[in-house]
Amino acid sequence: MTEGESFRVDMHVKVLDQRVVERAKARGLDALVYAPHFERLPSVREAAARYSDDDLLVVPAREVFTGTWQNRKHLLALGLDDLVPDFIPLDAALDEFDRQDAAVLAPHPEFLNVSVSREDLAAYADRIDAVETYNPKHWPHHNQRAREIAAEFDLPSFTSSYAHLRTSVGEAWTEFDRALDSAGELVAALKEGVPRRIVRRSGWRHELRCAAEFAHLGWENSYEKIDRLFLSGTEPTHPDHIAYDDRFEGVY
Repeated sequence: MTEGESFRVDMHVKVLDQRVVERAKARGLDALVYAPHFERLPSVREAAARYSDDDLLVVPAREVFTGTWQNRKHLLALGLDDLVPDFIPLDAALDEFDRQDAAVLAPHPEFLNVSVSREDLAAYADRIDAVETYNPKHWPHHNQRAREIAAEFDLPSFTSSYAHLRTSVGEAWTEFDRALDSAGELVAALKEGVPRRIVRRSGWRHELRCAAEFAHLGWENSYEKIDRLFLSGTEPTHPDHIAYDDRFEGVY
């Protein structure tokens, strides 16, 4: 590694296409972590491979919704080999991640009804590899609280654009102090606590993009989406789906 080499990764995006890739490259990123909602791992891997090239690594991941829709606790897992569904208990998801030696991150802690809490981290801090301390959907006091939580449990930080909109990609990134050449090396860096910087853009354009992402929450949590994705019991990442071969029967 040459002196001054680093690795800039937007640690969590929900969107991926050629325009996203071009934007990421224009913003000087080395990698994106792609973790769309309610898509099983094989399709996420396929998309990540399709859009990766020598200039941008796309890392497949899963943001697993543990618990119920009304009180869901998100965990971001990198390095999975086997399928893990949504809506299983938090401890069951962590057991699966441990079994697969995945890197486990806590996005947007204590945020609304979609996050792990302080109490969860107190119970499971030794099984969490990093806490998100800046998220564009947060208000300033949310980010301050997230930094306090990471410090309280002596956990490394990460940040991401959490981009649900293409224009948000590259608004925030985690910069590791060394080059990383593969998804496996990124997983290892997270699990080993490799030093990193938390970096974000600023100015009125950044504030507008943050506001747009926060407004997107309204649509994301609309009744129509809940009805379409959750009331049928057959969405792709539901534990009852045939793809899971009854492995999680009785778990949730």
